[in-house]
Amino acid sequence: MQQLMMVTLVVKDYDEAISYYTGNLGFDLIEDTGMGGGKRWVVVAPKGSASRLLLAKAKNAREQEAIGNQTGGRVFLFLHTDDLLRDYHQWLERGVEFVETPREEAYGLVVVFRDLYGNKWDLIQPK
Repeated sequence: MQQLMMVTLVVKDYDEAISYYTGNLGFDLIEDTGMGGGKRWVVVAPKGSASRLLLAKAKNAREQEAIGNQTGGRVFLFLHTDDLLRDYHQWLERGVEFVETPREEAYGLVVVFRDLYGNKWDLIQPK
């Protein structure tokens, strides 16, 4: 058996990324360990999820160019929820930028949002 456990997300700043993902989206901070030289191992996860995001601070111009555009403008990550409307309204109050209102699809209720850097996410309540 295999599982995809963690995905790297290139960020501008560790602390602002931690603040957004734990504050605005309500994710858990799993680890924040100094690695020396200003580098940190920062891992966040949606509540109750085995999947993780490694928040990696861009260290050069090439990585900085990828911030907010990790997939060339396409939806980057797909986050399932048990109550989309609850999360949608909470996140609106916390300043999360949605690019549409929730809509019904064959696979469930979905809404697209952008994270603090502009990466697109699908928030999905599966049928």
